[in-house]
Parts: sequence; structure tokens; C-alpha cells
Amino acid sequence: METTIKEKNEKIIARLNELVEINNDRMQGYERAISETEDADLIGLFTNMAAHSRAFKGDLSREISTLGGEATEGTKNSGKLFRAWMDIKAALTGKDRKLILNSCEFGEDAALETYEKVLEDEDRVLTESQRKMIQTQKNELQQDHDRIKTIRDIQKNL
Repeated sequence: METTIKEKNEKIIARLNELVEINNDRMQGYERAISETEDADLIGLFTNMAAHSRAFKGDLSREISTLGGEATEGTKNSGKLFRAWMDIKAALTGKDRKLILNSCEFGEDAALETYEKVLEDEDRVLTESQRKMIQTQKNELQQDHDRIKTIRDIQKNL
């Protein structure tokens, strides 16, 4: 039984919307973190990361629109990422840099897992250009993750 173009596009849209959701989560989490921390270096870092997710969401949304779908405004708000952002909220209350950074790294891990899952694409529905866009975004997420980890590791040694 051959998959129709419409069915294929629906599968692609669903996968791309998973990435939109994770980026919505990141934006919400980092925007909350920005409003709660007083550390200028973290505010700059979190602002940069939220901007990355806004750009990623824009790229993904355009692709979804091209396929005849609508990008979700929702978030995952379940599982790992939701718990990570709740941990960030708790860490921010105590203004504990190490806890904030640990929670951010956990959230970044969840984002990377979501991107990896979409890139695995067992159904092979993603086009080469979609895979390239997603891989480029994942690479930038990995850099964000590594920045968080580096700052956290420096904090440990203080």
C-alpha cells in the first residue's frame, strides 16, 4: 500500500511540530529564566538561546506552512522537559547558579533527544533539505548545550 503525498506531508508536519513544541518549551523556559535571574552573563546566554529557538521555530513553521499545515503553538509540557523547566523555576527561586545550569543542561538534553528522534525518521518521510535544516538546528542546539555545560563546570570549580 503506497503512501499518498497528503499522508506523507501529514507525517512530516507531525515530526516538524514535535520540534516546534520543543522550541516553544525552550523559549518559555529561557524567558522565565531571564526574568528570574540577576546574573548578567546568564541573562545574555538565555536571551541568545531563546533567540535560537525563535529562529528555529520560524524555519520549521515556514516548512510546515509549505506542506499545507499549521505550526503548533503548544509545548510538550510533559515528561523530561517539563520537569527540567520546573527544576529551573525552583533553582531560580534560590538564585543558585549551579542548580540553574544543571537544570538548563537537562532541558538541553531533552531538546537534543527530540531532534535525534526526528532525524532517525524510521518512515523516511523527511526530504534531504528538511533533514539538513533539522541537522543544522541540532548542531546549534549541541553548541548551546556545550556552552551551558562549560559554564556549569566552571561554576563547580569555584
